[in-house]
Amino acid sequence: MDLKPFVSTFVLLFLAELGDKTQLAVVVQAAKFQRPWLVLAGAVLALALVSAVGAALGQACGEHLPREVIRYVAGALFIIMGVLMLLKII
Repeated sequence: MDLKPFVSTFVLLFLAELGDKTQLAVVVQAAKFQRPWLVLAGAVLALALVSAVGAALGQACGEHLPREVIRYVAGALFIIMGVLMLLKII
């Protein structure tokens, strides 16, 4: 069994989420409710569902669109989100 997709996805998301607003929201919720295991369960379920939607969308796009189009659209969306974040900060 090829574990490369699993390992690379795990490492990528683990590093991307460190210090992210999602992690900070979990910290706040755990501090607020003093029920870390319930907060963890809610966070895991929410992230699993969001990831399932992303995986399904990625599968569908991969079946119907050329990879180059997906790369350009993804790059454009990242740039647009970055610009929108900068405009909101400034």
